[in-house]
Amino acid sequence: MKDYKAVRVEQLGSGDFRCTVKTLPLSSLPDNDVLVRVVFSALNYKDALSASGHPGVSRHFPHTPGIDAAGEVVEDRSGRFARGDPVLISGYDFGMGSPGGLAQYCRVPAEWVCPCPGSLSLFDAMVYGTAGVTAALALQKIERVREFRAQDSFVVTGASGGVGSVVVLLAASKGLKVTAISAKESQFERLKALGASDCLPAHTLSEASAKPLLGERWCCGLDTLGGETLVNLLKSTVREGVIASCGLAASPALNTSVYPFILRGVSLLGIDSAEQSLSLKQSLWTFLANCPLNDKSSLLAHTIELNEVPAALDQMLAGNGSGRALVKL
Repeated sequence: MKDYKAVRVEQLGSGDFRCTVKTLPLSSLPDNDVLVRVVFSALNYKDALSASGHPGVSRHFPHTPGIDAAGEVVEDRSGRFARGDPVLISGYDFGMGSPGGLAQYCRVPAEWVCPCPGSLSLFDAMVYGTAGVTAALALQKIERVREFRAQDSFVVTGASGGVGSVVVLLAASKGLKVTAISAKESQFERLKALGASDCLPAHTLSEASAKPLLGERWCCGLDTLGGETLVNLLKSTVREGVIASCGLAASPALNTSVYPFILRGVSLLGIDSAEQSLSLKQSLWTFLANCPLNDKSSLLAHTIELNEVPAALDQMLAGNGSGRALVKL
């Protein structure tokens, strides 16, 4: 096969970008060691930013976004993989400065490629995707600071999104009492089916408060929003509680005081799964492989075709997405 289809973002003018599906020659891929036939990809917020020309994500156009891919090796000049090996790619510069996974083929450095654990299908791997890797890393980092106990209160903000939904599932599977916070009340039943004990509307934490501390509510949690939501989350965390931060869907700002840290000993952990070592990523994929989705995959993700991706990215950027969109290549 000499040609393949890919999502392509083109710059038409200053600040003007167009996202479509194009047919491209395989020779257009970068000269890296591992050629992969992509079976599934998944949409992430970074992909929506890349498709809109956000300079903090992608700077060179035309460009193929997609920070996730699951597929089979076609060839590997490094000798690490055999033809047909199932593999996973996420993070690093994939889909940001280099062509990504929203394409039928990709060619990447061997140092970016993880073998897919035998008990994890390529489909389930992309149901989890970068969101799952981020969620798994967050739970592991939190538990290193504060050991989880059954029925500990665990809060998730932006819970209807990709990372939030996966965290609800994984935290509930650990026996934690999960409170899911979302602006989309239509998603509350889905979140409860994923394991949330309670669901609260977003304004519960998004409204500014002049108080330096609020009533203690959460033992631990994950914030995907930033801004006032994260500020209020820190103010209402119990003594020696732990909050992890992995997103800025509401705001990158954090205008708070030191009171939660010096009066309650609260810990704030940063989560970045993109640039972790390949060995750590492999361990996170193995962790996810040991958390079978069973009948929950349809609650986390829905499947779309490649030609539906541009519209789906527009919806995501507008804040109208929920769960994860799996792309069948």
